[in-house]
Amino acid sequence: MEVIQAVQAYIHKMVADVSGMKVLLMDKETSNLLTKETFLVDRIEHDQRDVMMHLKCVCFIRPSEGSIRRLVEELRNPKYREYYVYFSNVLRKSAIEELAEADENELVRELQEYYADYLAINPDLYSLGMTPRAYPLYDGNLFTWGASAFQRSMQGILSIMLSLKKRPLIRYERNSRMALTLGRELHMAMQNENSLFNFRQSDTPPILLIVDRRNDPVTPLLNQWTYQAMAHELVGINNGRVDLGHLPDVRKDMKEIVLSVEQDSFYRQNMFHNFGDLGESIKRYVEDYQRKTQSNMKIDSIADMKRFVENYPEFRKLSGNVTKHVTLMGELSRLVDQHGLLALSELEQSIACNESHVSDLQAIKDMLLSPKVTNLGKLRIVCLYALRYELYPNNATEELMQLLVQCGLDQRIVKVVPQLLQYAGNNQRQGDIFQNRDIFSRGRHVIRGLQGVENVYTRHTPHLAEILDALVKGRLRDQDYPYIDGTSRDRPQDVIIFMIGGVTYAEARLVAQLNSSTSGIRMVLGGTTIHNTESFIEELVYAFSQLPANTLA
Repeated sequence: MEVIQAVQAYIHKMVADVSGMKVLLMDKETSNLLTKETFLVDRIEHDQRDVMMHLKCVCFIRPSEGSIRRLVEELRNPKYREYYVYFSNVLRKSAIEELAEADENELVRELQEYYADYLAINPDLYSLGMTPRAYPLYDGNLFTWGASAFQRSMQGILSIMLSLKKRPLIRYERNSRMALTLGRELHMAMQNENSLFNFRQSDTPPILLIVDRRNDPVTPLLNQWTYQAMAHELVGINNGRVDLGHLPDVRKDMKEIVLSVEQDSFYRQNMFHNFGDLGESIKRYVEDYQRKTQSNMKIDSIADMKRFVENYPEFRKLSGNVTKHVTLMGELSRLVDQHGLLALSELEQSIACNESHVSDLQAIKDMLLSPKVTNLGKLRIVCLYALRYELYPNNATEELMQLLVQCGLDQRIVKVVPQLLQYAGNNQRQGDIFQNRDIFSRGRHVIRGLQGVENVYTRHTPHLAEILDALVKGRLRDQDYPYIDGTSRDRPQDVIIFMIGGVTYAEARLVAQLNSSTSGIRMVLGGTTIHNTESFIEELVYAFSQLPANTLA
């Protein structure tokens, strides 16, 4: 049950089944495709494409109104000899009729549904790639779906279930009205499309578990120390790409790098490793090459590695992939030092995992005065404080908000603190996330590895760990996670998790660890998007900007 394999199987079949040279025509949401024997890749939105009647066209698009409208125009004014049309999700009957009417020249040789309507990030991680402006999550209040976000979530989850060939029982978090609404509509959709979901049933029914980001606002507010999560937190991963073009001395071929689980074995092997171990992995690789070239240059730090790579152009050619990781790791290390992230992260962990009001408050005030800490870093620790000490009788949240303003933060941004409490405060959450006590964590250790890199094991464990631990043991309470229809006493074997409001790479690592350590369990995790702290706060700011004044959560 792997989402990357599921998508690749569709793409391979789609392109391989059409023999000869062809053009691959996509829309803006179908990307990262394999191009076997493909002459040209283009976008259906591009109006100025050349007419090439000697080529066949494989067209892979979402069944959205915009893409169907463009395909209708394409068929009325064809640019290619034949068309093989594949939609990434279920196509409504009226759209089929519209396309048939437009195909006056009878050039469409094939029309099929291939369910790849999501971004496959890791083998067990997917995303719908929803941004707040394109797909506003809420409508009028924080309990009601925005129409476009709801439709996109429905389509994405149906595609996941169809591509994995699962007809699951649906469970949802009791306190989330949006999870209930989504679960009911998905159940109805499976009934209405009964023939599509007519899969061979296993002895133990699969589970679709719908959870809500509002029940754990802490995880996306924390700094991360494992490679994939850290890269997204500090520089951002956008559809597998990392933009390093802002670096002053970066080489041209390193301005944008690709982090691909499928195509990059070093990344695949190290994506869940902590930063210190990653430094050791790269150091061993470079030292191995040194032995082959009989170089005696001493390598003790990331800066040494970068100098070695620059001094040996043949090394760059042989191992551009590792050069990429040396470049990225150098930038991560620079940001850790420049912004004092080790000290900041230690304070974040203290707030998230312990209750020590006097020492936390003083440490936060000291941190707010630090010139190294960014405005985002200052905002995040005040947000964590507000969540942790919301019910504390003499909490200093208002005082800390005033200090943020004095530090130069715009008052509109500082308003995120009370908005966060309205979004995910104690009264909004199901259970107490601050009682979470390290179900899987081995505790925090700091081990010196490569000079300039700390090997940090953080204490905090995502709230999702507690939920999944209970689920795999068959102890997830029906009262807290009801079924939409039906029930099962068996321990599940196949679990699809969907988080309204977005997941994090920290939670992806958790699921990957569970998959590798728990026999008989296969899980895939996904959500509306993949958050880092910045995107989480941006989504919150945008959501409240669209709500009526004085809206109750």
